[in-house]
This record gives sequence, structure tokens and C-alpha cells, in this order.
Amino acid sequence: MKRVLSGMQPSGQLTLGNYIGALKNYVTLQHTHDCYFMVVDLHAITVPQEPAALKEQSESVTALYIAAGIDPAKATVFMQSHVRQHAELGWLFTTLTYMGELERMTQFKDKSEGKDSVGAGLFTYPSLMAADILLYNADLVPVGDDQKQHLELTRDLAQRFNQRYGDTFTIPEPYIPQVGARIMSLDDASKKMSKSSTNAGSFITLLDSPDVIRKKISRAVTDSGREVKFDPQAKPEVSNLISIYANCSDLSIAEIEALYEGQGYGPFKKELAERVVALLEPLQQRYREIRESGELYDILRQGAERAAEQAEKNLRIAKERMGFLVL
Repeated sequence: MKRVLSGMQPSGQLTLGNYIGALKNYVTLQHTHDCYFMVVDLHAITVPQEPAALKEQSESVTALYIAAGIDPAKATVFMQSHVRQHAELGWLFTTLTYMGELERMTQFKDKSEGKDSVGAGLFTYPSLMAADILLYNADLVPVGDDQKQHLELTRDLAQRFNQRYGDTFTIPEPYIPQVGARIMSLDDASKKMSKSSTNAGSFITLLDSPDVIRKKISRAVTDSGREVKFDPQAKPEVSNLISIYANCSDLSIAEIEALYEGQGYGPFKKELAERVVALLEPLQQRYREIRESGELYDILRQGAERAAEQAEKNLRIAKERMGFLVL
């Protein structure tokens, strides 16, 4: 059985884009693969975080994993900082990573742009990301287009380690679903829907109320025409909404186009909002149940134990091959 590893940062609320682009795929993969899904809190602190907010969001993201349908009995769910081997192997890989490789990372350029000072962790975190993946010898890594560059570095570092110290780490492959991999912003379809956007109207969070969802979709940007047609080049905004509709229903893009032929954007956007509300209401109910039950820490504790057992085995092999004295 092939192994899958992925994770999300607890910095801001997860969005509908996170659900369609990642969580839905996590839920599917857990039935056919050996899955490790973590909350990457060590990555979150590469930029300043308010402690209380970090703690709350770490709990929230974990609860949303479970509410979305990830079963802790089928997949290993854990907090990155609960498995110390991530930080240790992350340091080892920092020593194998070249400055030029890190300087070419577009995410570092984007996140550091316009800032007078930037923490070293933001610069080196691709090395930690490589350790996250290679620590479990993951075969597949679900990634969006914006993370493909980091996965390429991970592959390079695995090959570099293997060439220098002997065959140790699996070379991971990207898992990029064909549909719904990239949901765009509601106010600018040239940008990915992001929980870090300063415009709250540009994204739908998984915990938004039905009225908030309806308002955001009603205000979503469309082109000056009225035809509900999927054409990412000519009609990127409407195409994005059609993609969301398809992912929140059992209808194909062609069926959605036919359903709203000649009706204009009003009825389309109104029904889209109801589809999103219907999708998220049971998830939100399950989320509330999880938060109230107190089961969250038991799930994380059990997940960390399973993850640490696998991580320690692979870390020891890597350290022995590098020449460390391993007790």
C-alpha cells in the first residue's frame, strides 16, 4: 500500500478552497492508501503568530480534518510539533540544502516582499518540509500548484542524501487531482482562494454561517455578460464559480451550463450559495460535536504515537548513515 503525507498550517481558518482542493482528496485517499495527515504548526511560526490564536487554530484545523471525514482509525492524524523527529531531521536537511535553492523559492519571495526583516525560519522552512515528507518515506504528496516547487526540492534532497549516504529515502511523487485542485478567489480569479487574504469577501471559510456564505457568493465578481459558461480564459470569474458548483454537487460542468442556459447570473449564484450551505452545514455540526466532546487531544495523542514510531525508525537509519553515534 502506497503511503501519503500532507498537512495544513493552522494560520487562519480553512476555506472552501482547502476543502475542495485538499480535504476531499484526503478523505478519498484514506481508503486506499496509508495516510499521514498533520497540522503543520512548526511551519506556521515561520511568520509571527499570536500564541492564543495559534493554539485555537491548531485545535480548529484538527477538528475540521475529522469533521470533513478523515477517520483517525484509518489515517494517522497528528500535530507536527508533537513528533520531535520532524525538527531534528529538518535541521539535518538544512545542512544539505544550498542557499541558492532556498533563494529561488517563490513562496519565500512572496511572503518576504516589502518586509524590513524576515526570520531565518521562513527562508529555511522548505528543508523542514522535505523532512516532513521523507521522514515517513511517503510515496505520494497531495500538493497544489503553489507547492510543486517545494516538492521538487524535496525530491532533490532525497536524491542528494541517497547518493551521499546510501539508499535511504523514497523519492516522492506529487498527487494533483484533475478537478478542484485550485479554487480561486471570489474577488479576483487570477489569485488562489486564500485564508490569508485581507479581503474576507474573497474566500468562504468552512465555518462561515449560511447568511455569510450567501452574501459572499452574491457579491462574487463576475464578468459583464450574463452567460453561465465555463471558459477559464474568457470568463475566469464565472468559470471559478462553476467549478465550485461542480465540486459542491453531483453535476458536471456541462450539466451546470445547460441548467442555467439563458437564466443569467442571479439564479445561478443563488443556487450555488445553497449548494455550498448544504455541503458545509453537516460538516459544521460535526465540528461543533468534536470541539465539545473533548476527544480532540486523544486523537492527537494517538496519532502522534503512531507517527513517532515510524518517524524514529527512519530518523535513526538516516543518522547512522550520516555517521552519528546512535544509542
